[in-house]
Amino acid sequence: MTTRPESTALFTLFLACAASAHAADVTSIRAAVDRAVQPLMAQYGVPGLAVAVTVDGQAMFFNYGVAAKDSGKPVSEDTLFELGSVSKTFTATLACHARNLGKIAFDDHPGKYVPQLKGSAIDRATLLDLGAYTAGGLPLQFPDEVKTDAQALAYYRAWQPDAAPGTQRRYSNPSIGLLGRSAALGLGADFGAAVERQLLPGLGMTHTYVRVPESAMAQYAWGYNKADKPVRVNRDPFDVEAYGIKSSSGDMIRYVQANIDPSRLPAPLREALACTHVGYFQVGEMTQGLGWEQYRGTPTLQRLLDGNSGEMSGKPNSARKITPDAAPPGTLLNKTGATGGFGAYVAYVPERKIGVVLLANKNYPNAAKVTAAWTILEQLAPATH
Repeated sequence: MTTRPESTALFTLFLACAASAHAADVTSIRAAVDRAVQPLMAQYGVPGLAVAVTVDGQAMFFNYGVAAKDSGKPVSEDTLFELGSVSKTFTATLACHARNLGKIAFDDHPGKYVPQLKGSAIDRATLLDLGAYTAGGLPLQFPDEVKTDAQALAYYRAWQPDAAPGTQRRYSNPSIGLLGRSAALGLGADFGAAVERQLLPGLGMTHTYVRVPESAMAQYAWGYNKADKPVRVNRDPFDVEAYGIKSSSGDMIRYVQANIDPSRLPAPLREALACTHVGYFQVGEMTQGLGWEQYRGTPTLQRLLDGNSGEMSGKPNSARKITPDAAPPGTLLNKTGATGGFGAYVAYVPERKIGVVLLANKNYPNAAKVTAAWTILEQLAPATH
């Protein structure tokens, strides 16, 4: 078949227009990211920040500052950052994977997998309660004197609740940490090995680690604490299950894309990700799932600020158990994270096929993370109409 010259010309014009429109989109998104990120970096003294966005399956990267002050190495989409509590979404995914394989059940009790806890007060809570922070009042952190796994288990055995399981949400590393440990034991594996071998390869995350290998240390950013001193996360009991994963913006945006559209993943991973999108408890305006926190209906900046406030993360809040159901269309899912020297935030709206990842090598207030991400998402949304 012979191609008519005018058809070729029209097709060339179409490609040129499409390329121009794409360039305009990137330009407008970059401008929105600049507006959101540059002032907060200046205000909070953030040395480096990696931003990744996804729009309808297309990833874009915007990098700022340095991964380490002494070397001046620039941040890139391969720079490794500590995810802090964003790691909890991987803990939840592993628990869902174990549940789907029949290795655990969410209405099991932790003593089934950690025999030392059988018969203790914490064994009245279910694995679901542990994952949703509704075990009855476990604190945000272990006490400072708890330094070893043996001491952590002794703490769990001696702990006494201040609320019935399933009635109060109190955000807690020991709570979801015990879910992660139970899930790994159900799978017959070490938690870190289970994540690195059973989850990350299938998700295409080749630059994400529980323990950063020597071969990747050159990409591992230094975090900076409140005194602006370089730091990295300390090893503590149940740390890898609660806040121990390190990743790059390149890998994290692939993770977001997999959560938005898991259709290309193997069935076990598709089902595990879908499981983390189920809501179990209503806590004010926020619906608590496993790992991810959901904002159903019409998300607004104020709802996100309220749901990620100190009142929500640092104090007990009344929780109402709901019939487990998948996040409805329009739901925004998010998770904040921090360690002593890093800050992270991830948010996405599956129905609109948009998402954003913010990774920084200094922690800064959740309100600033949420506001910056909201500014960026607002720019992404029109591209999906």
